Amino acid sequence: MRYLAIDYGLKRTGLAICDADEIICSPLEVIDNPKNLVERIVETIRSYQVEALVMGLPYNMDGTEGDQAKIVRVFTERLKSKIGDMPIHFQDERLSSFDAGSRLEAGDYTRGKKKKRLDAVAAAAILESFIEAQKGAE
Repeated sequence: MRYLAIDYGLKRTGLAICDADEIICSPLEVIDNPKNLVERIVETIRSYQVEALVMGLPYNMDGTEGDQAKIVRVFTERLKSKIGDMPIHFQDERLSSFDAGSRLEAGDYTRGKKKKRLDAVAAAAILESFIEAQKGAE
């Protein structure tokens, strides 16, 4: 199944996608949150023939949901109203930005380039975690 992962943030939103065999998860893009963010995501869904979404959900370190998680859930409802019955899954995104930062350290990126890629790489980490959890549940 082709999943699109979304690492939603108030300033930037990262997108990542996997292949239909769920083997390779790739950072796709970072969108500086425009007013038409939902429409941009819907276009991406159509362009890449996405079958389901994975939303990063920012839990607190103690496992509870805080204010940012509520913001993600509200955004997800807005998105859901535009995509119909497409499945939407939530995935714990704790430490995904830390993981993404570690991955980018290995590359030869300037600080500015890292900042521009970080959210997409974090979305890829979220998607990888989701797929691993799905395969572990089988």
